[in-house]
Amino acid sequence: MAIVTLVFSDTIFGQKKLTEATITYDIVINTENKSPQAADLLDGATSVIYLKGNSSRSEMVSSLGTQSTIIDGKTGNVTILKDYGDQKFMIRMTPENWKESNKKYEGVTFTFENEFKTIAGYNCQKAVGRLNDSSTFTVYFTRELEPVNKDFQYLNKNLPGLAMQYEASLGKLKVTYTASSISLNPVPASKFDLPKSGYRVMSYEESKGVSGGL
Repeated sequence: MAIVTLVFSDTIFGQKKLTEATITYDIVINTENKSPQAADLLDGATSVIYLKGNSSRSEMVSSLGTQSTIIDGKTGNVTILKDYGDQKFMIRMTPENWKESNKKYEGVTFTFENEFKTIAGYNCQKAVGRLNDSSTFTVYFTRELEPVNKDFQYLNKNLPGLAMQYEASLGKLKVTYTASSISLNPVPASKFDLPKSGYRVMSYEESKGVSGGL
């Protein structure tokens, strides 16, 4: 009986809760895309996710510039920083705005398949996600890591673990994100500080009428 209990306990506690981590994803433009110039601009782009408790900062870095999404774990408020050369925007969003901006990802369901591969040292299982419009996408996720707050990756928030490779839309482009490294070292609190000047500040409603981002 003691042996059975020990095995059961290992199963329950084998998953690590991600309270602090830095996750780097490499971004690859899908080859069937018909916008080679846009693909060239995003060649070598990366997405770096900083997690600290319920707060997160996602930075998409490319030759175009940097776009950061900062989620305040205490209030749920979201700030998007768009830094593309001379164009610098700070977009403030309430939790309701954030949910609205991701409404196409609400209710995503996953079908898990018996297919596995190793990504960045973690065992990952294949799943197929289905959106409300019946479109599908493929994701590989690990059950070994579980973020305490998944709002930073709305598309995959219903997964029982961390998405390590997934398909998504980036503007009009179809791209694949693949985790290349995960650091479990402490993340400085300063990563979640907002700039006090240098950006044109807009509300979510105002930002809908402004171009200049992906």
